[in-house]
Amino acid sequence: MLAILLAHALAALVAPPAVRVMGRNAFYPLALVPLGSLVWVIARWNDTVQLRMSWAPSIDLYLDFRFDSLATVMSALVLGIGALVLAYCARYFSDDEPKLGSFAAWLVAFSGAMFGLVTSDNMLLLFTFWEVTTVLSFLLVGHNSDSAAGRRAALQALLVTGAGGLAMLAGIVILGERYDSYLLSDLLAAEHPPGGIAVQVALVLVLVGALSKSAIVPLHFWLPGAMAAPTPVSAYLHAAAMVKAGVYLIARMAPAFAGEPVWRPLVLTLGVASMLLAGLRAMQVTDLKLVLAFGTVSQLGFLVTMVGIGTPDAALAGIALLVAHALFKACLFLVVGIIDHGAGTRDINELSGLGRRAPVLFATAALAALSMAGIPPLWGFVAKESALGAVLDAEPLGTTGRLLLCAGVVLGSVLTVAYSARFLWGAFADKPGVRIPGWHPPGAALIGAPVLLALGSLGAGLAAPWVDGLLAPYAATLTGALTAHLQLWHGLTRPLLLTVVIIAAGAALFAVRDRFDHSTTLLGNADRGYDAALRAMDRISLRMTGSVQRGSLPLNQAAILGTLVILPAVVLAVGTRTGVELRLWDSPLQLVIGAIMIAMALAATVLRNRLASVLVVGLTGYGCGIIFALHGAPDLALTQFLVETLTLVVFVLVLRAFPAEIGPEQQAGFQIGRAAIAIAAGIAVPVLAAFAGAARNTQPIWERIPDAAYEFGGGKNAVNVLLVDIRAWDTLGEISVLVVAATGVASLVFRSRRFGLAPRAADAPNYAPGKVSWLPAGRLVDRRDRSMVLQITTRLVFPTIMVLSVYFFFSGHNAPGGGFAGGLIAGLALVLRYLAGGQYELGEALPVDAGRLLGAGLILAAGTATMSLLLGAPPLYSVIVETTVPVLGHIKLVTSLFFDLGVYLIVVGLVLDVLRSLGARLDDELVQS
Repeated sequence: MLAILLAHALAALVAPPAVRVMGRNAFYPLALVPLGSLVWVIARWNDTVQLRMSWAPSIDLYLDFRFDSLATVMSALVLGIGALVLAYCARYFSDDEPKLGSFAAWLVAFSGAMFGLVTSDNMLLLFTFWEVTTVLSFLLVGHNSDSAAGRRAALQALLVTGAGGLAMLAGIVILGERYDSYLLSDLLAAEHPPGGIAVQVALVLVLVGALSKSAIVPLHFWLPGAMAAPTPVSAYLHAAAMVKAGVYLIARMAPAFAGEPVWRPLVLTLGVASMLLAGLRAMQVTDLKLVLAFGTVSQLGFLVTMVGIGTPDAALAGIALLVAHALFKACLFLVVGIIDHGAGTRDINELSGLGRRAPVLFATAALAALSMAGIPPLWGFVAKESALGAVLDAEPLGTTGRLLLCAGVVLGSVLTVAYSARFLWGAFADKPGVRIPGWHPPGAALIGAPVLLALGSLGAGLAAPWVDGLLAPYAATLTGALTAHLQLWHGLTRPLLLTVVIIAAGAALFAVRDRFDHSTTLLGNADRGYDAALRAMDRISLRMTGSVQRGSLPLNQAAILGTLVILPAVVLAVGTRTGVELRLWDSPLQLVIGAIMIAMALAATVLRNRLASVLVVGLTGYGCGIIFALHGAPDLALTQFLVETLTLVVFVLVLRAFPAEIGPEQQAGFQIGRAAIAIAAGIAVPVLAAFAGAARNTQPIWERIPDAAYEFGGGKNAVNVLLVDIRAWDTLGEISVLVVAATGVASLVFRSRRFGLAPRAADAPNYAPGKVSWLPAGRLVDRRDRSMVLQITTRLVFPTIMVLSVYFFFSGHNAPGGGFAGGLIAGLALVLRYLAGGQYELGEALPVDAGRLLGAGLILAAGTATMSLLLGAPPLYSVIVETTVPVLGHIKLVTSLFFDLGVYLIVVGLVLDVLRSLGARLDDELVQS
């Protein structure tokens, strides 16, 4: 299973360059990934495979996968249809399709994510894959980003399914805590399951997530909107994969929870409502894709109804319907894509005569539509007849419940027959007065995928007893006796009689199709309700923001600092207080440094020169670094000095755009309120720190860190090992936020594309080749601003600083330094080059795109998680490799070095970005002004 996930991840990574090299033909080798994975699934059809991988074993967090009967069926659909859709894409798209490489990567990644979802035994892992499919669906639906409809549909799908996923996460947490396990297998096998209102609430939350994912009323409206996506996306995500995730989750949990009070009323009611309302809507729309979209909502309602009943016979019928729907609906979506390509339209009112002009395509669509309508000998008939029998025999529902549910299913099936016939008539029938402007017949490679799916529906129906043996193992997991079997002929039975009634009534309904009012809809209010909800949330957010964010920085700071002072003070006043022992200083030097810091802080409040104010604030930071050094923390001191220096540079770059002095109209004068808040905050921080330290009642963890750092992280520098090993997840989150924040801030400042290569000396308008200078771009600096001393010094010390940067990077695991400190030193070297030679010198020093450095660093840091897994350790857990190399001797390599390298690249990229945006870009704006 892990190999399948890694293969899909690798295929997603190589997809963009493969498409650039091979064009659309790259989809063929990409299709081999899910196809090869399908072979693995088929080879283990009757097996149960479990896989556990360590993630955070100290807190019992593992990656648990379970491949059983239900996962087998789902995996076969996801991988098999995924391979066909990828092959279809090779002829559906043209070579000049925008962002085709990205589309290929997302589609392959989606296949892998769905496989991970259906094989996850850990509910938290399942939720992770669940949200990955949500994000990938957003990217795939919004592939055509130039289309307003595509952007709206992508956002709508993301918000609805994402919100449902968050509700599901809350339910998962409640269930996990109540059952004392987050494994689905443990929940299903619990002999004495806990009850109570908490479990009922958790089930409702989980069902909200499942029903939103499967587009069940009233959360269905995102699916018809998602028809703005390319047809392969609709065929895969909205027929065979993504929308089946909710059905899968309900089927997975039904054996344990179908008997709970909230389960059947919620699932069955909404399922039948979806069948009826969406079926009626499918009779009104004229776009073939929308006919299939509303038909999908209707069929999904049927699916969740059957798998939600909770009896073995219903489970068998539900899984049979699941397979049938994937086959015929994916086929029909692909057929619509071919029609759209060949005729240039999907509108029923503009299509005529395709049945004569494209007989193979018509025969393919006919097989799939007949299966959807439940006509023998197609697999859809076998599944639907089994479903009718299961409903009639569903003892847990009671007599009244069975009759009501049967009536709902029959009415929904009548609508299914009607809109199936309407689809065939609308797409292929001869309509008087309607002519297609032109028809381009599809090639064999394009029509091959839907033909195979249609033949699959026919073959499964003819081989129903054999398929029954493949699907029955899941149904046997539910409580009760499995009495039903899948076959074409059961004799003269009640389900067969109902089938005759359904077909006759559906045909009659199709005959009066023109009487359906296309201007009214029972479902349109849901979409309008979504828009109204967004507008309401916008209004609420604006009011909330207006009440707490007045646009005044002093007011915002006062609120934050006031909370910092008042809330802890109140808690300390009413709570238990422990004795606090304080020493004023360990050495008189600390008193001197502290007095200087206080003097500099006070000076910053009275100075009118902006640069002077920044410098004295910087001196307080340097004083803090000296105190760190006096306390024996060289790593902290080094980092503090470097960060303070870089911060000063950033301030100086920004202050160039401001007047040197603060004008009289900008001076606020002395304000006692601000002074009181500042003094109170300054006192509150050390007081809280003192009480927090005094409240410790166990052995301090810092006493164990040095030994743990060397034992687990292989390093003697405890601070660095904490950052890149013990707390690596925190560091990964922090650098991710750093990259996002840097991108957002610069985008807000300049509101334009800021990445790209820095301009080099040859790009300057006054560049004169052949002239020698101390720096490559040194002569481009205006003579009035040029400093020969600075340029010569920079030429001499820049290599030394870079060597020092590399030294700190490599020595950081056992001595002061590390990727962060090394990156800051390299960044300061770039600052020196910029100050000496200007923006063109920056391009000569590091002709690399800042965005690529940031991205490469983040990918490298995150990639170490996978590397650790491959080496047999939990993610972001250091693996120590020791070897002897000729000449170099004994080498000890710790994998956290690569994580640290990612941090190094991010820091360098961030400094380069700052210099280009706040430095070079500001240079241009100042010159223009």
